[in-house]
Amino acid sequence: MGHMTLAPERRDVPDLVRGRQPQPHPAAAQQAPAAVVMVRPHHFTPNPETLVDNEFMSVPDAAPEEVARAAYREVTVMAEQLRAAGVEVHLVEDTGRATPDSVFPNNWFTTHPDGSLVLYPMRSPVRRWERRADVVGMLYGRYRIARTRDYSAWEEVGRYLEGTGVMVLDHVYRIAYVCRSGRADERLLELFCAEHDYRPVVFDATDSEGVPIYHTNVMMAVGTRVAIVALETVRDTTQRARLVHELEQSGREVVSITEAQMGEFAGNALEVLAGGSPLLVMSARGWRSLDRDQRRRLESHHEVLPVEVPTIEHAGGSARCMLAGIHAPRRD
Repeated sequence: MGHMTLAPERRDVPDLVRGRQPQPHPAAAQQAPAAVVMVRPHHFTPNPETLVDNEFMSVPDAAPEEVARAAYREVTVMAEQLRAAGVEVHLVEDTGRATPDSVFPNNWFTTHPDGSLVLYPMRSPVRRWERRADVVGMLYGRYRIARTRDYSAWEEVGRYLEGTGVMVLDHVYRIAYVCRSGRADERLLELFCAEHDYRPVVFDATDSEGVPIYHTNVMMAVGTRVAIVALETVRDTTQRARLVHELEQSGREVVSITEAQMGEFAGNALEVLAGGSPLLVMSARGWRSLDRDQRRRLESHHEVLPVEVPTIEHAGGSARCMLAGIHAPRRD
């Protein structure tokens, strides 16, 4: 897994552009993965390094050993629920103590239908230890991985792109939705999009105090036919209208959630394929925060699996962050 040294000249990434009709990719991928990677931590604890710019974190009111046991149980039960529903789960053990956020593998790698495996640069130094050769080896063994794109060397110059935390990917229409933050370098975003045939859609999203949302996937999720978006966090009305336009033009029904519901992790959801049928996975906390109409609209597109992960949520992420979807083709 060598480092990439490619350093393209700076070109500005455009904001949302109205008027372009999105088209499905010629070899359109499924939006929802049928397999996921999850990591089960044995010594879970919220990462103090990420507390600086992660407004979603909180400190557990329990002893460290109790917190670790609860997190282990939550991952175990969630994996069992997914498997029972028909989702293939590759459950990886993390027995170490140096990787407090390992339960969120979606930040350090993605796979793609063309056989690409992409490794990402992480802002927190301790999170860089989450990249595991055994997980990469498992992916090469079970899926047709044709190449590895390793962007992790950009960490050395202070540039980060934290995977599908900062990029909410529309795999069918090849759009990468990104809200600006210190974890999403626009130069690297442009490089990723150029090399993997995505179009960047960049906007600003902040909480009521003006603090940028640290990861796009806590304020929006894009499924096959529906998108969940905390629209009120996009304070610029022009950007907000253009974001809705992009999503609706790609055939999605837009379900708007409030900033308070975003704070309950209602936007941190992922659509997966469960036995060939779409299944929306989100935390039970997020699901409880939705009103009757929001639930009805989501349930009109797919089944919903609410999962109880309150201990994991202390670390600032929820159900979607715990799932690294596999889009690479399976080996026969």
